[in-house]
Amino acid sequence: MTEWELPELPFPLRVYGPDGDWSYTEGVLTGSAGARQDRFVPPTGEGLEPTSDAPRLLGAPEGDFQFVARVTVQFRAAFDAGVLYVHAGERAWAKLCLEYSPDVPTVCTVVTRGHSDDANSFTVDGDAVWLRVSRTGRAFAFHASLDGERWTFVRLFTLGEKQETGAALVGFMAQSPVGEGCAVTYDRIAFRAGAPAGLRDGS
Repeated sequence: MTEWELPELPFPLRVYGPDGDWSYTEGVLTGSAGARQDRFVPPTGEGLEPTSDAPRLLGAPEGDFQFVARVTVQFRAAFDAGVLYVHAGERAWAKLCLEYSPDVPTVCTVVTRGHSDDANSFTVDGDAVWLRVSRTGRAFAFHASLDGERWTFVRLFTLGEKQETGAALVGFMAQSPVGEGCAVTYDRIAFRAGAPAGLRDGS
């Protein structure tokens, strides 16, 4: 696999899944999902097949951390999304998304432990939002922000025993579950060692 070295990140990234047409120039990462590409394991199981072919660019940070990016999505169809992604196993992973859900930009989350759940947090006026994934001990925290300064708590969770080995991958993903494709831009990328001072105080 080809390794990517982004100056903002202290760990290399590798490409997973199909070609995401990834490119990086002067602090701006771009990628795209193809038609009907997604990563989701339906919880109902009613004739719906799991999908796992969304393009991802992932690496393995050590210890507690905060991983931040401003995500801008060129929405074209329902559920198009730019994603910060956490992976601990084939059925143990999570997504923090700016998603067209189904016709309004929305901060959404999916946590998969065998099967996926699906939850909306808050809507966004526009096509961009700041997203942050943090690891604190055995747990992960999701936050979102309109300005990159004050953070709204979205979710706190674990990914089970596999995550406890400390081998979780984090990075970027794009999806277009029902559309013909979706382009995503990530900028203001940042990585900080240590968890946030407080998970629910806006820091």
